[in-house]
Amino acid sequence: MNLPHMIPYAEPYYFLMLGFALAPIIFSLLFFQKRLTIYQAVVTCFFLFISFGGTYWQQGLALIGYVVWQSILVWCYFTYRKKSNQGIWFYLAVVLAILPLVITKITPFVLSGKESLFIFLGISYLTFKSVQMIMEIRDGMIKTYHPYRYIQFLLFFPTISSGPIDRYRRFEKDQVQPPTKERYLELLEKGVHHLFMGFLYKFIIGYYLGQVLLPIVSKGALAHGGISWSLLGYMYVYSLYLFFDFAGYSFFAVGTSYLMGYDTPINFNKPFLAWNIKEFWNRWHMSLSFWFRDYVYMRLMFFLMKKKWFKSKIVTSNIGYFALFLLMGVWHGLTWYYILYGIYHATLICLTDAWIRYKKKRKKKLPSNRFTHAFSVFMTFQAVCVSLLIFSGFLNQLFFK
Repeated sequence: MNLPHMIPYAEPYYFLMLGFALAPIIFSLLFFQKRLTIYQAVVTCFFLFISFGGTYWQQGLALIGYVVWQSILVWCYFTYRKKSNQGIWFYLAVVLAILPLVITKITPFVLSGKESLFIFLGISYLTFKSVQMIMEIRDGMIKTYHPYRYIQFLLFFPTISSGPIDRYRRFEKDQVQPPTKERYLELLEKGVHHLFMGFLYKFIIGYYLGQVLLPIVSKGALAHGGISWSLLGYMYVYSLYLFFDFAGYSFFAVGTSYLMGYDTPINFNKPFLAWNIKEFWNRWHMSLSFWFRDYVYMRLMFFLMKKKWFKSKIVTSNIGYFALFLLMGVWHGLTWYYILYGIYHATLICLTDAWIRYKKKRKKKLPSNRFTHAFSVFMTFQAVCVSLLIFSGFLNQLFFK
């Protein structure tokens, strides 16, 4: 039997196999509150094989090499950290952890679009997990290192391709302590609900937006050229499509995790109802934004404040925002529109902070009611849609090709 290559959660046959594969895990957790460790490892290998096998065998080899590299690297740093804590070895470990990702990002830019041999689906999210592990070992938050648990954490197949990005200590707690029957019944209910929401978001709303409406407005915008009503339509349709498609995937990933007894964090929380851009990032791709906040922005701020490079805390904060969002833009790709996307969001956040400071000083003079809240939500939605239009790369196609 030749198993075809399958993108996770992309077709009905994948869900059929997923249901059969998870049935014993659900049964064991529901009636015995035990994990089928060996069986779960077999299921993981099977789904990794259909995701990275077949014509994509090179990605599979890259994944294996990557996991070996990160496992040895984390073990070496953990062994060193038990004896000493010099910064140079910590920074070296972080650089070596992100090196495979850097190579995959730079290669297309250097070699005129040619992909790196090291690339595989989900390398960014695995890298975030690896860097997180090294940083928490440095901070003394992780006291023990179990290679098998760490590999399970990296290769947790429901979330491997596009997140959500879990935290090792939370994941390990679920590994060693299966949920009680009452708790698992809650996870089971939530898991089924998330799966159905995923079908609604990705295969109904997302499909209509992406396969029906988006080609129409895209064709109209290209035909008119420049700024047009069709371009405005493209901006809104693409923004909604991106949300429903990605949120639908996240519902599948989180729902599958729940069925397996893992309380994986959610990724979206009604982001288009945010009343400012900072609140938007607390609701949009939450595991990624929280990762950048905790492991990049906060550490950068601590470093800048400790070194006292800037006298003003406001300037320091703004420098941190621009560094953070430029990094996030470059992470998406070395193109002008990803970099502009990062600069745009950094600028909006700095302006939002300035507005919040202004409001605090004039709290009694400025109205605050349902109308102002609704107006804030409306304006934030417009600002976000403009950013997603930049992110889409459509402007590059419209004006420069």
